[in-house]
Amino acid sequence: MDEIEYRSTYQNINPTRCVFEKAINSRICNCSKSTRFNLADREGVSCNDNNAQELCTLTLQALRENARFVLQQISVDGQLPHNAEIKIQNGGIQGIAKLLGSNNSGDIFSIIDSALAQYNSINNFPYGEIVQEISAYKTRRKRKK
Repeated sequence: MDEIEYRSTYQNINPTRCVFEKAINSRICNCSKSTRFNLADREGVSCNDNNAQELCTLTLQALRENARFVLQQISVDGQLPHNAEIKIQNGGIQGIAKLLGSNNSGDIFSIIDSALAQYNSINNFPYGEIVQEISAYKTRRKRKK
């Protein structure tokens, strides 16, 4: 299966893609509003709730915007490099969970929903502290061939 055919099939199978798919596929986080599926030899993650997807999308956009300076990343065609995206997703959720007094970054939607209840708006999240967690997050090192 070539890449163009794969992406076309992926979009047909998964019209509501989870924006935290990389975090979920890295097995660091999970989400009660998501469903995993396999296509060819790859895993995908679908969101089962449109309201949750909207909330997660807004949260991820805010995390990206606030972490841009720390990661010193310039997006290419609107996308960040894979490693930077992993740091933002996993480190961001861990940072929010830590703010809420939890060391567990288990359920992404529950963490975001709890933070929203506490801070009343995504814009009110204390991004200074969250960005510190994003910056400190260690991604897996490249394997030597």
